[in-house]
Amino acid sequence: MRRHTAMRKRGIVSIMGIFLLGVLVAACPTDAQAPAKVWRIGLFHVGLDHVPSSLEGLREGLKALGYEEGKNLHLDWRNLPDEAAAQAAAQVFVREQVDLLVAFENQAIRAAQAATTTIPSVMVHAYDPITNQFIQSLAHPGGNLTGQAAFSWEGWYAKKLDLFKELVPHLRRVLVLVDPHDPLTARLLPEVQHAAAALQLHLTVREVTTQAGIEQIFSALTPGEVEGVFPASNNLETNFPALLMRLALAHRLPMPVPLEQWVVEGGFFYYGINHRAAGRAAARYVDKLLKGTSPAALPVEQPATFNLVINRKTADALGLTIPPAILFQATKVIQ
Repeated sequence: MRRHTAMRKRGIVSIMGIFLLGVLVAACPTDAQAPAKVWRIGLFHVGLDHVPSSLEGLREGLKALGYEEGKNLHLDWRNLPDEAAAQAAAQVFVREQVDLLVAFENQAIRAAQAATTTIPSVMVHAYDPITNQFIQSLAHPGGNLTGQAAFSWEGWYAKKLDLFKELVPHLRRVLVLVDPHDPLTARLLPEVQHAAAALQLHLTVREVTTQAGIEQIFSALTPGEVEGVFPASNNLETNFPALLMRLALAHRLPMPVPLEQWVVEGGFFYYGINHRAAGRAAARYVDKLLKGTSPAALPVEQPATFNLVINRKTADALGLTIPPAILFQATKVIQ
């Protein structure tokens, strides 16, 4: 009897031990219960007077792919005044060992390229990435940079100037603004000059790099000296889009604006990529890179469609009548 009682006690103790062990195991974190990794991404862009709508598109795309800021994602966004600041920011990102870089437009892309050859980096709005030696080719980027090319072919600015002439039939004399320090200037300016000759346009070319310089050029214009303004520098369009638009409108001069969002703010017209859609496309690159795909193996995409957005109210204020054929082609007409 005593032996049976002892056996029962040992059985109860064993059962209690198993129960307590189960409780302890359940309380201990397992691999499945480990906190999810928080991916840290450094994002940067040059141009203090605007935030590209592609950033919001990127956020939308990442959310749709299962990334949530504050849970498994931390976006460290920097909007910067110039390329020197972009270089400093890129170096900080590298020192802090972010998981990935997202560089918006050429100045930030150059900074990312100079800062690291190992951290995967996504280009957004890369202008002519092959000529600028960001990548080896569209199909085979070859390094740690991949993403979306805003424009990868010659003739883009010539096409925009041709459209400008269609929108402003009386256009004869055009103020062309270029940044001599922009690596694209050496290619873009001859392209614009060649197109202008075919359109019988006379160009007044001015080199400028600063806000004060831009303001001085506009203040020196005499009435009737030019009938339109055409920025032919990616740096100027990135650094000073709001300033250029404001001064052009103040002098009653039509000018293409570099961002669709500026047409809503009163700019004359925009012709180019859908920036928000480009941001959503960039999210797919981010997702693949974070999952281990090599950037060298991800072909660089080119946009398939372009938007023509016209502000008809601004056209009326400038005394312009938009040809019906152009209005028919427009993606959006702001009344």
